[in-house]
Amino acid sequence: MILFRRFRVLILLVFLVACTMHIMIDLLPKLEKRAAGPGSGATGAGAGCSCIHSPPEDPRSWAKQRARAAAAEPGWPNKHSLRLLQDFSNEPNSNLSSHSVEKGTERGEPVKQGVEKRVLMKDAAAGPRRAVQGSSRLKALYAHPLYNSDVPQLSDDDTLFNLNNDIRFYPKTTGNQEWHNDGNEEEYSPTGEATAVSYPNWLRFHIGINRYELYSRHNPIIDSLLKDLVTQKITSVAMKSGGTQLKLIMSFQNYGQALFKPMKQTREQETPPDFFYFSDFERHNAEIAAFHLDRILDFHRVPPVAGRLVNMTQEIRDVTRDKKLWRTFFISPANNICFYGECSYYCSTEHALCGKPDQIEGSLAAFLPDLALAKRKTWRNPWRRSYHKRKKAEWEVDPDYCDEVKQTPPYDRGTRLLDIMDMTIFDFLMGNMDRHHYETFEKFGNETFIIHLDNGRGFGKHSHDEMSILVPLIQCCRVKKSTYLRLQLFAKEEYQLSSLMEESLLQDQLAAILIKPHLEAMDRRLRLVLNALADCMEKEGFSSVVEEDLDRHPYSHLPQGHGR
Repeated sequence: MILFRRFRVLILLVFLVACTMHIMIDLLPKLEKRAAGPGSGATGAGAGCSCIHSPPEDPRSWAKQRARAAAAEPGWPNKHSLRLLQDFSNEPNSNLSSHSVEKGTERGEPVKQGVEKRVLMKDAAAGPRRAVQGSSRLKALYAHPLYNSDVPQLSDDDTLFNLNNDIRFYPKTTGNQEWHNDGNEEEYSPTGEATAVSYPNWLRFHIGINRYELYSRHNPIIDSLLKDLVTQKITSVAMKSGGTQLKLIMSFQNYGQALFKPMKQTREQETPPDFFYFSDFERHNAEIAAFHLDRILDFHRVPPVAGRLVNMTQEIRDVTRDKKLWRTFFISPANNICFYGECSYYCSTEHALCGKPDQIEGSLAAFLPDLALAKRKTWRNPWRRSYHKRKKAEWEVDPDYCDEVKQTPPYDRGTRLLDIMDMTIFDFLMGNMDRHHYETFEKFGNETFIIHLDNGRGFGKHSHDEMSILVPLIQCCRVKKSTYLRLQLFAKEEYQLSSLMEESLLQDQLAAILIKPHLEAMDRRLRLVLNALADCMEKEGFSSVVEEDLDRHPYSHLPQGHGR
């Protein structure tokens, strides 16, 4: 007590100094950004990697500067956390690199040359990655009568939004002409009022959603939206809550948003045979390929997805306000920029996401409308797996399980069961075992399409065809006539599915998206689907298996006022 009285002034001063230092440490990241000025902020996709455009500031000098500043910057690893890098895994899925750089080094080319190719790719983001040589199978496919049927005339009940009444609820959009449309003033109304053509492409995509599909077959807005996903300046980044693996929400200069899934595996890696389906990696190239496959199948139930090469320093670290994400950035022993974020699986230094040196591939999926504006209902997939190491689901042990499903709403009427069959075929072609739920828009009730979200666990094994994915089709023996005829079309040489996919995927900036074995696996699985349907027809007859949907629209039985 005597010592306390004698030194209480000193103790108080030490306490005040500690509090002041704590406050200053918390403010350092903000002060650093402010001192750097606007010129050092995140630049657009065309800016490229800072380490490429500014040779003196190579990753090693950048690492040395960070090492000197580590003591003053709480979010960046200090000496103790850098020692954790000794445990950093050298496996390919833990020390990721740009796909083209890896291919360059395998051929004996210098890494610098591979990086330069990436820069050229980003500079060419405004157009297709490469021209398709020879005749286009895709053009021939889309000219086929099966791809030229008309959607019924849409009423207000058939569109997700009423253009005049609903769009005003979009925050930061209505009446705002700052769309950054590259100075194209002709798109704006001379009266100063916002018109549909002046809206950004992501909003026009939302406006086009209807009872039958996310977007129409020949909608030019989709290609423009895909371009935006690659070229729009990223203004903020945050981790998406929930889910088992790291995903980032990226916001753009035109107020659009997209879900970013970073590269975790190289194109050549297959899912290890001892991995359970629920612990498999989510692959960015699977998300991209799923969108293109959905488009070729003429489903239009997957939101637009594009690949993008992201500068981890300028386009993630420097623009994020998420402290938890910011503090996970570090320098790997190979002097690459890495981060790992927070999630249930694979969010640690051992499974960090690393660039070469600070660029990383990823998929960007356009956001659907906000749930506050367009509510969606989540449905449990009747053929959901057990997600257990030992237990099996009911459908896996009961061969007559589909008979029970057919008697259960909403599968007892309408096209919902047939839509599940479409989803089954879609997943089997990709090898996706992770379809536990699906969603629909509440406005349209049960008479609408189902949305195919989260396709990242597809295209994991090209050497194995998982027949259990096809069980719903085998048990129910039902399929839409339009789907069946398209599958038959893909079995022909001139419309070969693998060739169509290869051509379509060449339009993406990260092509090639799938290696040849995955493309060939799709042709093999297509034959298995057709064989399964042939067996069904042999048992039950063509008319019992194939449901007519070409003479009338799938939802033509709706009550008056709900479309035709």
